[in-house]
Amino acid sequence: MSANTFGRRFSITTFGESHGPGLGVVVDGCPAGVKWNESLLQREMDRRRPGSSALVSARNEADLPELLSGVYQGLTLGTPIALLVRNKDQRSEDYNEIEAQLRAVGQGIARPGHADDVWRAKFGHSDPRGGGRSSGRETLCRVLGGAVAQMFLRPLLPAMEVRGVARAIGPFRVRSGEDARKLPEVEKLLIDAKADGKSYGGEVEITIEGVPQGLGQPVFHKLKADLASAFLGVGATAGVEIGEGFESADTEGSEFHSREGRGETAPYGGIRGGIATGAPIVARVAFKPTSSVLDIAKKGRHDPCIVPRAIPVLENMAWLVLADHVLWARSDRL
Repeated sequence: MSANTFGRRFSITTFGESHGPGLGVVVDGCPAGVKWNESLLQREMDRRRPGSSALVSARNEADLPELLSGVYQGLTLGTPIALLVRNKDQRSEDYNEIEAQLRAVGQGIARPGHADDVWRAKFGHSDPRGGGRSSGRETLCRVLGGAVAQMFLRPLLPAMEVRGVARAIGPFRVRSGEDARKLPEVEKLLIDAKADGKSYGGEVEITIEGVPQGLGQPVFHKLKADLASAFLGVGATAGVEIGEGFESADTEGSEFHSREGRGETAPYGGIRGGIATGAPIVARVAFKPTSSVLDIAKKGRHDPCIVPRAIPVLENMAWLVLADHVLWARSDRL
């Protein structure tokens, strides 16, 4: 199985399965001399980890990262940085029936919405326990890598900030102040869904501020293309739009293109020609409902909605793209 690496100049290679001994990441390309920030690393892991509230998976993992290489006396060495998180709360017996079904040719069906059957068809052999490597647990590796990217970028570009918020969870729009009053209803929706074996999709908005003008390549590695790839590579994503996105498709051109001149940044979302304009970058990511539903969800430990735990994953994927392009920009001109 290939394609486990993301990024060109600042890259991550992730490894591990949901029910294996552990998961981790190798970060390559981080410059030497970056101050190591253990508290930032753990903070990002805590934001993503399961078992943190009644609204998310009950799998209870502390997610304590172990640093294996690449740092000495509190500073990065410029060599590969290896981080490992050991799994502690697997319940692999929950998946014995699924594994038996997959092994019995023509008997049984894979879990609806999951990748058990397509992975087995592609590779001939796969780990169905918790989805194996297709599990959402793999995203902890991306958060680890993104935290390292933050350590690199925050001192270099202190005005840069990445913020994710939930715009929608199931039928509720929760972005505006008025809709914030619906939060108790949203919590009840998800708690009831968890008990009833139901699930919901949602939408996350990512805003990136303080981006230097000129980040991004104009042809194959447009900044918007790499951000979209980063976001769509997260499990359960169903769509990405930047700026006005799909809404722009039915807008008249002279009206649409005059908006930036009037001080509006929404039309392009802070990117033109694949290159950052210096305005805030705004992207929205849609998520489908969690695949584990009904009896499977009731018997297992699953999120009734991906959105709450997806926010730190999307933020850290954005940090990885930004780190990659900041390093790329250093070689763009004399």
